[in-house]
Amino acid sequence: MEISIISPVYLAQNLIDELVHRLENTLSSICNEYEIILIEDGSPDESWNAIENICKKNKNVLGLKLSRNFGQHYAITAGLANAKGKWVIVMDCDLQDQPEEIPKLLNKTKEGYDIVYAKREIRQDNVIKKTSSKIFYKTFGYLTDSKQDASIANFGIYHKKVIQSILSMKDHVRFFPTMVQWVGFKSTKIYVEHNSRGEGKSSYSWRKLINLAIDNIIAFSDKPLRLTIRLGLSIALLSFFSGLLYLYKYLNGEIKVLGFASIVISIWFLSGLIIFILGIIGVYLGKTFDRVKQRPTYIISKKINS
Repeated sequence: MEISIISPVYLAQNLIDELVHRLENTLSSICNEYEIILIEDGSPDESWNAIENICKKNKNVLGLKLSRNFGQHYAITAGLANAKGKWVIVMDCDLQDQPEEIPKLLNKTKEGYDIVYAKREIRQDNVIKKTSSKIFYKTFGYLTDSKQDASIANFGIYHKKVIQSILSMKDHVRFFPTMVQWVGFKSTKIYVEHNSRGEGKSSYSWRKLINLAIDNIIAFSDKPLRLTIRLGLSIALLSFFSGLLYLYKYLNGEIKVLGFASIVISIWFLSGLIIFILGIIGVYLGKTFDRVKQRPTYIISKKINS
């Protein structure tokens, strides 16, 4: 098998036929053997019926149905585990990642690259999504000490040895772009044309983005814990110098009545800070607890043409 296409499907019942049709037209012109793996991620619409229908007509299309909604990156992992191609292309199902850009990605691999990222030249998203994406990647990059590019998502082509390395990672939290970055290998970026969404709107709300950010920051970095050490040290130094100042004022008779307000404010501030730090530690412990249980990161309930 030369090429495997991985596409997680959610709220895309009316896009499946066009997606497969455009992929077929593109892939048939650049290789002899290929497979298109569509992973239905517990979508509430009729996406699975659309996948079943296309699989009956086309044996190059493999359908995987997850037992519930696990999330986009877990669906991608399920697809990767079932891919047989020498080269694996990951793309969204909403047609913003255009199948016609695949030959450009494949041609770039001939220069010796194991990974070729698709860099969106002009993002065809609304202002809110572009803004939230930039905030997410900036925060994520800072807290994980890594370089993040908001113009790059899942779309790209990856050699099978890259995919095997990613699958060997036993992280309970899955985030495909960061996992690709972590395993290394020779990589490059090329500009691709980004299209507007074929139908509907993104399933990523602000709440989901925040939860995604928290999960991945904790999974890929201990920097929040290290930042609390700096915060605690800064407060301790500030308290020490403040104590010297008040001692000086007391010895010089500048303080006549001890302040009740300052004591209460100090107690509330330090109590809140302690609870905040304990909360961060608690989140890390909770993620460790989830990992110790060793539950599967996804469950496949149905397969077609596999």
